[in-house]
Amino acid sequence: MLPVDDASAPPRPAMDRIDAAILEHLRRDARASFARIGTQVNLSAPAVKRRVDRLRERGIIEGFSVRLDPAALGWATEAQVEVFAAASTSPARMREAFERYPEVVAASTVTGEADAVVQVRARDVRHLDEVVERINAEPFVQRTRSSVVLTPLVRRDLPPG
Repeated sequence: MLPVDDASAPPRPAMDRIDAAILEHLRRDARASFARIGTQVNLSAPAVKRRVDRLRERGIIEGFSVRLDPAALGWATEAQVEVFAAASTSPARMREAFERYPEVVAASTVTGEADAVVQVRARDVRHLDEVVERINAEPFVQRTRSSVVLTPLVRRDLPPG
C-alpha cells in the first residue's frame, strides 16, 4: 500500500546513510547478525539493533523472510498473464479471486489494454495451462493473454536506496 499524503500526519524523519547501509546489508542477508552489520557500518551491535527497531517501528522494515528458489522446489515454469476483465470489476474483486490461487505470486492492476497482470509459477507448461484455464473461468474474466518467461534477466526486491 502506498503512503497517503496527509498534512495532519507528523513528518517521518528521513533515513540517513547508515540506515540505508543497514537496510542494504539486511536485504542481502536478513540473517546477518547485528554485530556483523555493525562492523560494516561502524556501529556497535546494540546501536544497529536500536536502528533496526526504529526502522521496524516506522514501517520501513515490515518483517524478515527467506528467499526460495522456485525452480529448485519444482516450480520451474513462470508466466505473466494479462487479464481483461468486465468493465464493472473492482480491484478488490480481482484480488479476492487471485489470492485463492497458490500459483499466483504477484498480481497488479495496470494501465493499458489489460486490466491486471498476474505473475504465475507452475510446475510445468501443463500445470500453467490448467492455472490459466481456471483464471479464465473466473466470472469477471473476459479473456487472458499469457507470456511464458524464458530467462529472468533482473530480479530485485527494491531499487537501490
